[in-house]
Amino acid sequence: MTMTPDSIRRRLLLGAALAAPALRTGRAQANGEVIVRTPGGAYDDVMRRVVYDPFTAETGIRVTPVAATGAKLIAMVRANNVELDLIDTGDAQLLTLERLGALAPIAYDRWRWTKPEDITREVRLTHRVGNFTYASVLAYNTETFPGDAHPNSWADFWDAGKFPGPRMLADIASASVNFEFALLADGVPKDQLYPIDVDRALRVMARIRPSIRRFWDTGALAAQMLSDKEVVAGSIWNGRLQTLIDRNAPLGYTWNQHMIQVQALGVFKDARNVEGAQKLADFMLQPRMQAQYAKALIYGATNERAFDLLTPAEVARMPGGENSRRLGFYQDIAWWHENRDRVSRAWSRWLLR
Repeated sequence: MTMTPDSIRRRLLLGAALAAPALRTGRAQANGEVIVRTPGGAYDDVMRRVVYDPFTAETGIRVTPVAATGAKLIAMVRANNVELDLIDTGDAQLLTLERLGALAPIAYDRWRWTKPEDITREVRLTHRVGNFTYASVLAYNTETFPGDAHPNSWADFWDAGKFPGPRMLADIASASVNFEFALLADGVPKDQLYPIDVDRALRVMARIRPSIRRFWDTGALAAQMLSDKEVVAGSIWNGRLQTLIDRNAPLGYTWNQHMIQVQALGVFKDARNVEGAQKLADFMLQPRMQAQYAKALIYGATNERAFDLLTPAEVARMPGGENSRRLGFYQDIAWWHENRDRVSRAWSRWLLR
């Protein structure tokens, strides 16, 4: 039996639809559906409660979240068979899709729930818009380094004599190597990190390598190494770390010299429901929505008005605010996109030395 594109689409999405029941009112059926790529898991639970169900109640458009890898998204484009409408993923993956010509411009001029000028300038781009930020921070064990006697900069992290103990840093398999932190440790100002001097970064990495227990490739591994005290200091994503701290793990971190990273939204230009996807992006980014899911997920808001709806204690746990931008820096994903293959080859050779 020959399957039509619509039958294929229904079969692919059946499992996701059953796992995340939609509001199937008459109004929702009439106004359609937005299929959104998401990270899945607890993220979907929060977004269903905070964003998707209220969006359906407001517009009649139901939302079906579907997990998909970056490779799957690219395969859809190359096969000319786009099965999704809105993409909620890392900014780097969206940049790849943008350069393939797969994304529609964000319809800022038609927004009615969110004011475009309230979105942080660095993440308000033509074909993608940040919906939250996270950060790579310098974490440490508070039993090993009690009180103020802890590393407070990447230069401190590289000083294994003053701050002894096994360490960890990110591997290329995590998305990118921590070359930015190596250059900061070597005295490069944060506004001069890019373009990255790869040879210099590798020379600096060589100085700390004897103290590196492992280069981590997943957030789960980084969290486990800190939690098990396999390492006493290292880079880690702030959300993973905060979860451990909230469970009373003896861990701390500094916002000094943290690297801000972005999760963003993009709309497939060949999506079946471009208009609905644009509406969902607009709805998701309004201050009250962002404040709720940023708080629940320990991410940073990209709508600067959202911070006004959070307590100082809640803001202190999040990247992306005014203080965060002063102490940290945004990762240059365009540089990484253009240089990833070269870095990967150089990194692999360096590891074998």
